[in-house]
Amino acid sequence: MAQSGADAEDLALAREYARKGDYAKAEVLFGQLPDAVQQNGTVLPEYLRTMQELRHFKEAEKLARKAQRRRPEDPLVGVLLGRVLETSGDKAGAAKQYERVVAGVKPDQVLAVANDFQENQQLEWAEKVYLRGRELARNNTEYAPQLIQLYTRQPNTERLMAETLRLVQQDERQLPFVRNMLQNSLREEKDFDALEKLLLTSVQQHPEQSAYSELLLWLYVQRKDFAGAMVQARALDRRTRSEGSRILDLAAIALRNKDYESAIAGYEYVSREYRGGQYYSMARQLLLHAREEQVRNTFPVDAAKIRTLLTEYQQLLTEFGAASPFRAEVLRNMAELHAFQLGEKDKAMALLQEAISLPRANAETVDRAKLTLADLYLLRGEPWEATLLYSQVEKTHKDSPLGYDAKLRNARLSYFAGDFKLAQSHLDILKEATSREIANDAMQLSLLITDNTAMDTAGIALRDYAATELLVFQNKIPEAIRSLDALGQKYPGHALQDEAWYLKAQLQRRTADYASAVQTLARITENPKYDVLSDDALFLAASIQEENLNDREKAQELYNQVIIKYPGSIYVAEARKRFRKLRGDAVN
Repeated sequence: MAQSGADAEDLALAREYARKGDYAKAEVLFGQLPDAVQQNGTVLPEYLRTMQELRHFKEAEKLARKAQRRRPEDPLVGVLLGRVLETSGDKAGAAKQYERVVAGVKPDQVLAVANDFQENQQLEWAEKVYLRGRELARNNTEYAPQLIQLYTRQPNTERLMAETLRLVQQDERQLPFVRNMLQNSLREEKDFDALEKLLLTSVQQHPEQSAYSELLLWLYVQRKDFAGAMVQARALDRRTRSEGSRILDLAAIALRNKDYESAIAGYEYVSREYRGGQYYSMARQLLLHAREEQVRNTFPVDAAKIRTLLTEYQQLLTEFGAASPFRAEVLRNMAELHAFQLGEKDKAMALLQEAISLPRANAETVDRAKLTLADLYLLRGEPWEATLLYSQVEKTHKDSPLGYDAKLRNARLSYFAGDFKLAQSHLDILKEATSREIANDAMQLSLLITDNTAMDTAGIALRDYAATELLVFQNKIPEAIRSLDALGQKYPGHALQDEAWYLKAQLQRRTADYASAVQTLARITENPKYDVLSDDALFLAASIQEENLNDREKAQELYNQVIIKYPGSIYVAEARKRFRKLRGDAVN
């Protein structure tokens, strides 16, 4: 469309007035434009909007109908007419007009019309256009990605789930897209329940379709139901013959989430089903590591089980042989058990020295052994030897997770020694670490130091608290509990009090004094003053009721409190999972 210079100036000025909300002046200028310019595809919507803003509905309808007579094949003009009718209050007339547009849309017009509806938040009409396009294409997955995104925006979880399942049944390559859309859309527990039922039915009806099992596996991981996830992973492993690689990945996730039973079951499966396979040795070593984590985190720790684990580790060394690439890692695991669980520091140091001196050992594994050896020096009261090793690993692995770990341990050593300024200098760097776990640990220790040296710049109370944490690190639990009690008496009402009670409750749990642990935690949860650690304390109390006192009813009540009182807490997902399990919901 060619425009004269004057027309172009009038159009630009009309648009500027409309942008500023001076619609009266804009309408005059639009009205002075030549008919061909007014009917242009980009000008017409602006002119109509200006008229509607001024409530000149009859004039707007007249202009829209005129455009429709000129361009009867253009569905976007029909949509504009529908909007004029809708704005004027003629809802029925607008609906009829939209229906005519949908019925008459051609295959090559579907995307443009649907996008126009979406841009104007008319999502239900956009859906109808896509579904009409599907009819025209005679393909029940045509426009599936667009519909899925549309249902995510609405949101319409029921149709979203039906559409996603239909799409992956036809094209398994769409799994990443589907998972992403579901993750962005599913929020409520009832939605997860509904998807689980649909997937279970689909798996049973179409066992040959691995996409359903893949989605079910993903769903269980999202809900941290690793037992259910393991069932699907085993089925997929048998179907895809992946030699257990998928199981190992899932077991690692379960272990990180402290679901030891599921992790152990996964490692046992790979060890049993793929004896002699490429992942067998790894699975055997990780199986013992998972059992070790379970024993170390089941309170009170059973020394007899620790001895049994050490025997099994020794058998593993014999089975693998001296040249095994896993030998150094196994030796390090054994050293940690001897040192931190049995108090046998000399035996532990000998194992670590052996691991470090192995000629074919992986360099990173050797440096992990050095970190453990440094921890033992700290246990023996030799901080200078410890910091030398920490610093050595830190320099060797600069800007890597292992280097950050070494720096964090160096910061913790300075904290134990009461040198908070030096500790803080390490922590300031670590707060930017790429490892989220290390960054979080650094942030927590940094906040502890900052909060408790703001008013008390010398950090006198914090020095006593740090000394207590050193006792915990040295596994001197009774001494640490007495130190925490003395801290409360020496600094009544101090900001550290909730930290001290929370730590004391953890130690009481480790010594099997469960009733006292619950009472200590109640001192935090029942006092609004201690709101920072309230969700931590409530979740820990619920865990003790469930796992140690076997009071399922009380545990269920406390988990529900976590969900209701602290909806933004990091514990909500796990609390909801445990609540459902205690309530008796089906766990697959």
